[in-house]
Amino acid sequence: MEPLYCQVERRKNMKYKFKTKPYAHQMTALEKSWNRETYAYFMEMGTGKTKVLIDNLAMLYDKGKVDGALIVAPKGVVGTWYNQELPDHLPNHIENVSILWQSHITKKQQEKLDSLFEPEEQLHILIMNVEAFSTTKGVEFASKFLSCHNTLMVIDESTTIKNPKAKRTKNIIDLAEDAKYRRIMTGSPVTKNPLDLFSQCYFLDPFHLQHESYYSFRMRYAIMKTANISGRKIELVAGFKNLGELSDKLKPFSYRVLKEDCLDLPEKIYMKRHIKLSPEQLKVYDQMRKEAMAILEGKQSTTVNALTQLMRLQQITCGHFTADDGSIQRIPNNRVSELIDILEETEGKAIIWAHYQWDIKDIIKEVVKVHGPGSIVDYYGLTPQDERQDNIRKFQDDPRCRFIVGTPSTGGYGITLTAANTVIYYSNGYDLEKRLQSEDRAHRIGQKKSVTYVDLMCDDTVDEKIVKALRKKINIASEVLGEDLKSWI
Repeated sequence: MEPLYCQVERRKNMKYKFKTKPYAHQMTALEKSWNRETYAYFMEMGTGKTKVLIDNLAMLYDKGKVDGALIVAPKGVVGTWYNQELPDHLPNHIENVSILWQSHITKKQQEKLDSLFEPEEQLHILIMNVEAFSTTKGVEFASKFLSCHNTLMVIDESTTIKNPKAKRTKNIIDLAEDAKYRRIMTGSPVTKNPLDLFSQCYFLDPFHLQHESYYSFRMRYAIMKTANISGRKIELVAGFKNLGELSDKLKPFSYRVLKEDCLDLPEKIYMKRHIKLSPEQLKVYDQMRKEAMAILEGKQSTTVNALTQLMRLQQITCGHFTADDGSIQRIPNNRVSELIDILEETEGKAIIWAHYQWDIKDIIKEVVKVHGPGSIVDYYGLTPQDERQDNIRKFQDDPRCRFIVGTPSTGGYGITLTAANTVIYYSNGYDLEKRLQSEDRAHRIGQKKSVTYVDLMCDDTVDEKIVKALRKKINIASEVLGEDLKSWI
């Protein structure tokens, strides 16, 4: 246990005016890390690791230690960093230039990007999608930024660099040498096996785990076996060893937080994950939107008419639409891949709610592909009656079953799913009661943790407006008139 006088001295040295008050566990994270060159925030989704990082950045800037920040984040959260997290938590006294990097830009946007390299005393913040580091253009821009500033470089959801062979992982690790301070953040640093840790920690410091290569790291912590596949000998991981030693090596430069450890968290935590429409979706969405407006302008607008058109547009954001002959037409989209990213970040069990039945098969297929058979069960209209209770039992009691997927209209009432403390809305309906009831499947008697609710939504579409309305406790289906809904379309 650290002596009290050390804790007092550390807090005195931090001397920082918060824009938003930290919770106790966030304060502890900052006290342990703020002036360290390298650190890992292994903080479960919903515990506020983004706020911790922003406060850490502000402290370093106030002390004159950094004048730049390179934030590398998954595609679903880069916009949240720019539009929400930084404005909410970065203190007002810190003058800053914050830029969201884009590969295809206008002349005006280029001028804005160029402002990142101006020698001013402001804090320069560059936010980049992790996928940009698979491109020459993205790497060169990041490299230029790092060469111009004393930079804090952070990898948000650091499991995105867990594959040491991936191009983006190699590029990010190479760039890390030019960053004065480095941070990684994730709720679940081990998504499949302990070998996931190597490149995440190597980004921080090649010597943190005392292994300079992935192969020596694997030899120390994995049990290998040789398999003969199609006449070729292949080395496979058969198990793991020395995991207590590995855990001890992590402790000096990391801080682990689970929601169950945070008694001061609110009972419900709400988050959003942003998705961009694919080019194919955008084309169909624009066409359908024009048709919807023509229909609503050409006849008396009623709530039923407007809701029908709203549903058609929302289907497109989910990656499908109903053709004139009644058949379901698929559209290439990014929704399922974003869901898989969220599940990889999730500690423990999660509920997935989808408004449309035909999305559920796609979800199950992708989850099984990544997490294996037995990792997910369903509870919706097509689930046989004699299997439903068994699926609930599996989800509640079987540690191998981490996910349950269903529709709020079927599974949103009368069942208990307290094994989960994460609830993901793959898509939303319009009925407020169903939304509230489905939220309460996890948040009820027997739940010992805070529950995090994550809404997936496509930017600049009806998705956004539906989520906003439901968050404000508006029952779209009955409280919003047709004329009001017309403006959403």
